[in-house]
Amino acid sequence: MNLTVRDAAQLLSVSEKTIYRWIARQKLPTARIGDQYRFNRAELLEWATANQVRVSPALFSEDSREPAPSLCESLNAGGIFYRVDGDNKESVLAEVVRIMPLPPEVDKGYMLEVLLARESLGSTGFGDGIALPHARTPIVMHIPRPMVSLCFLEKPVDFGAIDKKPIHTLFVIASPTIRGHLGILSRISFALRDTGFQKILGERPLRDVIFSAAGRIDQLISNLESS
Repeated sequence: MNLTVRDAAQLLSVSEKTIYRWIARQKLPTARIGDQYRFNRAELLEWATANQVRVSPALFSEDSREPAPSLCESLNAGGIFYRVDGDNKESVLAEVVRIMPLPPEVDKGYMLEVLLARESLGSTGFGDGIALPHARTPIVMHIPRPMVSLCFLEKPVDFGAIDKKPIHTLFVIASPTIRGHLGILSRISFALRDTGFQKILGERPLRDVIFSAAGRIDQLISNLESS
């Protein structure tokens, strides 16, 4: 919790007045320290993603010598899966965790627990049939690099999404660092506001088509960061 109201306004590309209005409506996750509000970068990004709020390119990365993960590389590490089985949110998440290419030393039972715990706090349904299951705070795991698994479900499942639509597509994140987790979540959030990318997901195309679309998103973000 080290970001100020000014920081939050800049990262969410709104005025400080808007930040205070969101706080008053108890919509924005924050903590009060004395007479000042403080924010957590991960919670801001999660909130912006869930509420489809556009964010500043500054939220895509943090000051670090560690390079931010690309969406294309992360998808390559986590894999793309089709016809993932499950009759409800719990069974779908259990199947997703089972098929993710995690190293043997990773406790998949624990990962499932934290994903379910996050869902109990509120749906990770983004809308339009897509959900981003993840932990309330970034999961730091003993894996060599950040990964995101893209899963197309065998049949739509109710995730309690804001728009009430059942979920047919999931992005699940695992990362060895907090920065990696935030970087992937940022890129997915950006991609899901791109109509072309959403259309491609709806078609459930071959993996090569998805990787090409992810590469285009990475390039768009790179252009924003350098501008």
